[in-house]
Amino acid sequence: WIDSFKKNSIFWDVGSNIGLFSCYAASRNNCTVYSFEPSVFNLEILCKNINLNKLNHKITVFPLPLTDSIKEAKFKLSSLDKGGAISSFGEDFTFDGSKLNSIFEYKTIGVSINEIIKNFKFLKPDYLKIDVDGIEHLILSGGGDILNDIQEILVEVDEKFERQFTQINKIL
Repeated sequence: WIDSFKKNSIFWDVGSNIGLFSCYAASRNNCTVYSFEPSVFNLEILCKNINLNKLNHKITVFPLPLTDSIKEAKFKLSSLDKGGAISSFGEDFTFDGSKLNSIFEYKTIGVSINEIIKNFKFLKPDYLKIDVDGIEHLILSGGGDILNDIQEILVEVDEKFERQFTQINKIL
């Protein structure tokens, strides 16, 4: 998918984890990348990977979660492993709608796609990837009209999580 991006595009990697998609896009297609990763355990590896690949000038790290609006809530993790997954912001469910087994959490601020563009002046994405283990529908609902201008969106969805699946289809 990334290989098909037009050169010099803007790519938003929401739920970037350790930066596989971010680093590949920045090096492969000369993309400007915004890498969204709120896990304190993944941020260290993400930043190391960006530095090791000499992509500091192409990738901007945003360490707060995206959601449907500006709000304060708990970021909950099911693992303390670096590079781990299955976490959630402000919710108690995982990618398939099952209950999140939170073993570590902290309060933080979440923001919407609309607020990122408005208040942080980030460039609007040409390409958007969202893989955040369950709140993809909330993130998309905070995108408003910005979603209409995106060339391609890749969203991880589990069809068993009916509420999420229905909302994502309605939004897109």
